[in-house]
Amino acid sequence: MKIHLLAVGARMPEWVGKGYAEYAGRLPRECALNLLEIPAGRRGSHADVARIVRAEGERLLAAVPTGSRLIALDERGQQWSTVELAERLSGWLREGRDVSLLIGGPDGLDAACRARADTLWSLSRLTLPHLLARVMVAEQLYRAWSLLHNHPYHRP
Repeated sequence: MKIHLLAVGARMPEWVGKGYAEYAGRLPRECALNLLEIPAGRRGSHADVARIVRAEGERLLAAVPTGSRLIALDERGQQWSTVELAERLSGWLREGRDVSLLIGGPDGLDAACRARADTLWSLSRLTLPHLLARVMVAEQLYRAWSLLHNHPYHRP
């Protein structure tokens, strides 16, 4: 199984790349985390933000590998504890089907992405920067994997 993290935005600050790489690199091949950056639309003082978000959503959905379980990260989604995420990860691993996680851009995720998703996942009730979400997803997936394998990284 592969986990595809499809995220709007490229040319992230160095700390984002390092944070993401730190945790993604710790995951074993059985649940490899692969990042695919989707170019963000150009924003300016007179930009049509709704049109930009819609175009970003179209690019995200076009990049989803065929047959993968689709999970959209969205503030309206379900919040999972670490134990609940570990249980989901265990189920995904047993199923063997790839998982695609969608992270929208600075103005959020398009409604079409939420509508097509199998599940909506909220990392927090807080509003988080979309670039921080990449790091948090990678860390939480590694923590969930650690919990499943009794690795000392996760301490309840």
